[in-house]
Amino acid sequence: MNDTEKPADTPSEEEDFGDPRTYDPDFKGPVSNRSCTDVLCCMIFLLCIVGYIVLGLVAWVHGDPRRAAYPTDSQGHFCGQKGTPNENKTILFYFNLLRCTSPSVLLNLQCPTTQICVSKCPEKFLTYVEMQLLYTKDKSHWEDYRQFCKTTAKPVKSLTQLLLDDDCPTAIFPSKPFLQRCFPDFSTRNGTLTIGSKMVFQDGNGGTRSVIELGAANGINKLLDAKSLGLKVFEDYATTWYWILIGLTIAMVLSWIFLILLRFIAGCLFWVFMIGVIGIIGYVIILCIIEVIVILMLIFLRNRIRVAIILLKEGSKAIGYVPSTLVYPALTFILLSICICYWVVTAVFLATSGVPVYKVIAPEGHCIHENQTCDPEIFNTTEIAKACPGALCNFAFYGGKSLYHQYIPTFHVYNLFVFLWLINFVVALGQCALAGAFATYYWAMKKPDDIPRYPLFTAFGRAIRYHTGSLAFGSLIIALIQMFKIVLEYLDHRLKRTQNTLSKFLQCCLRCCFWCLENAIKFLNRNAYIMIAIYGRNFCRSAKDAFNLLMRNVLKVAVTDEVTYFVLFLGKILVAGSIGVLAFLFFTQRLPVIAQGPASLNYYWVPLLTVILGSYLIAHGFFSVYAMCVETIFICFLEDLERNDGSAARPYYVSQPLLKIFQEENPQTKQQ
Repeated sequence: MNDTEKPADTPSEEEDFGDPRTYDPDFKGPVSNRSCTDVLCCMIFLLCIVGYIVLGLVAWVHGDPRRAAYPTDSQGHFCGQKGTPNENKTILFYFNLLRCTSPSVLLNLQCPTTQICVSKCPEKFLTYVEMQLLYTKDKSHWEDYRQFCKTTAKPVKSLTQLLLDDDCPTAIFPSKPFLQRCFPDFSTRNGTLTIGSKMVFQDGNGGTRSVIELGAANGINKLLDAKSLGLKVFEDYATTWYWILIGLTIAMVLSWIFLILLRFIAGCLFWVFMIGVIGIIGYVIILCIIEVIVILMLIFLRNRIRVAIILLKEGSKAIGYVPSTLVYPALTFILLSICICYWVVTAVFLATSGVPVYKVIAPEGHCIHENQTCDPEIFNTTEIAKACPGALCNFAFYGGKSLYHQYIPTFHVYNLFVFLWLINFVVALGQCALAGAFATYYWAMKKPDDIPRYPLFTAFGRAIRYHTGSLAFGSLIIALIQMFKIVLEYLDHRLKRTQNTLSKFLQCCLRCCFWCLENAIKFLNRNAYIMIAIYGRNFCRSAKDAFNLLMRNVLKVAVTDEVTYFVLFLGKILVAGSIGVLAFLFFTQRLPVIAQGPASLNYYWVPLLTVILGSYLIAHGFFSVYAMCVETIFICFLEDLERNDGSAARPYYVSQPLLKIFQEENPQTKQQ
């Protein structure tokens, strides 16, 4: 290659991607003398946070989580709340569940019938008329029945008067509690749906009803089965939580070991993984073409792969010299947990904001005023009570007509958007802080002597003090894309029944486009944060500089990043898979020699999947630091090659193994 030729991976029009860096004798790594960047975005971000806090306070004033935790009877009283007459009555009972068979009514858990709080659900079939006949012989039957009636109920009313006063249900049937509400105790007998082993029952009004008429409530039975499953899962967690923690601890240790091994035998590990992948692909004849492509890529890109392996080793060295970076994921986890908890609490308080709203309910559903808003205090003196004898003014839901209540849907959207912005900001802050620490490591000529004390703490302080606006800018872009994706999923859910093949295809294309856009922006943002950590410039300038630098080295970037991430992904799989195999053998009682596992599990897959997923997340936390380290070192490496020439006056900061590989690929570096 002569002096006029450019390296193979340099674009033909270099000026399109800016001029290469020039030598600066004063540049020694991350700039110390810097100023605040993207101040306007910082102010907007801080105002949004202040508004978010105000929203949380307002929601706290108007909301009441008890409305979500406790069911509410027809008088607007909570069931099971301490210090009230309903303290020991924790379950909501419906007088006429046949009026609740609409699926939409079941989803809202509200029904146009009288509802009272009870201590337990009915366990047998019994009508009010049957109870009266038994009452004449044994008064204890009324004591059993009256617990499902209002406190003013009497056992000697006629059926007509009972319907008019609505003091008691006309009939009760076997039920069991779910979500603190009594629902039919469905079961299947010889393939037929039954309640308490019966297919028909008396409704208390002189008619016979079929279980089919409550068929819309059959979904509740499935939910009850799910509840039983949930209880068993909870029991398994209560039995195995100690062993789960041990498994996650082992996963953490394995992640440390893997990082250490990458420092010494990264090349060996990579080729072992690649040979394994090729062997697995070779078992499937249809994938032979893919195998040939993989082999050709390995042959033609072997030098780039060597660069990636050296970068992995350099990453291990950097983490070894700055070990505090491995603790940083814990801080990120704490900050993310705070954001998630605040979002959930605010959403709950917003959802439970409002005052009790009462609606007119007619016993038989024949009233022109039914479902109108009413006031229970004066209902009996209104024209509605006269026009519809037997009509009641019962609690329906929580709501309101004030300005605050009208904008609750908007507040929910704001709550979600700021939550996404904060989550991405926390991630961006971590990436910028880690990039600053690893850049400090790279630009130290004599390692570790020239590495200043507490590089991670210094980089974190710089990011917060000077670049909150820039990090907020980058995270805002990601939050907007994620918000569009959520809106798209929401529209897809609402319009699912009206979609045709073309609309489904277009939505699938939009999902794919947004996914690609989000990942592309995340990649550019990471590199922009590295530039911010090094030079302290604003987001747009840093993103442009990072993009130009990467495009001037486009092939090295593409191959090195993909190979590096692939090796790290294999590391995550290795950690999660190893712990998963041990957990499987342990929880299935196949390791009695080492330790005796729990013998009373309902489902061994519950702790097994928990350990596997937790191990993967732990490994991901460690290797995300590693990935940021490698990416920062690579950006600094490209900058180093443009700034310096390897002479005594302008020596490279890059390690000798990485420099040697680059010189083998670019002979002109030796000639400079």
